Amino acid sequence: MENHSSSISRDHRMRQGMDFSLLKGSPHIFTTNFLAMITAKITEQVIDTNALTLTVQDLASGAVVTFDGRVRNHDKEKKVEKLQYEIHPSAPQVLKKLIHEIAAKYEVINTVAVHRFGYIPIGESAFFVAVSAAHRDPALRCCEEIVERVKAELPIWKYQEFSDGNSEWVNSA
Repeated sequence: MENHSSSISRDHRMRQGMDFSLLKGSPHIFTTNFLAMITAKITEQVIDTNALTLTVQDLASGAVVTFDGRVRNHDKEKKVEKLQYEIHPSAPQVLKKLIHEIAAKYEVINTVAVHRFGYIPIGESAFFVAVSAAHRDPALRCCEEIVERVKAELPIWKYQEFSDGNSEWVNSA
């Protein structure tokens, strides 16, 4: 069995309230000391999807659903050379409100949503969501609604530069 906790420092885990101890005879390798964790963040930093997935896992969770929106190398059959996101100053508050509102609708245990802004290299995560729940249906529905509502409502704009020298702004998450 692989110990997934090696990618996160012990100090970081303790600050997050997590105990990643191996449980003898159990397929679960970690526990958390909290329930109903909801995290919403806008950042310029690289999104550590593995660490965020670990933060939502809980022994009460029968399902962990993730969405990893990455910067692709093409759009509308054009080759994308560079991409950046610009945010409205209200974006962090809008994201937090959306995530809390959506998570409250479903029987979920932990929810995290992180969106990047600034220049993001091709292949890196721009938007990540992780949801845990006792059962798959609420986790799937919650994750899907977060993705759709963030795309529709978060005040963020994408600027793409193409290999043909053209560029465009898109009001999109």
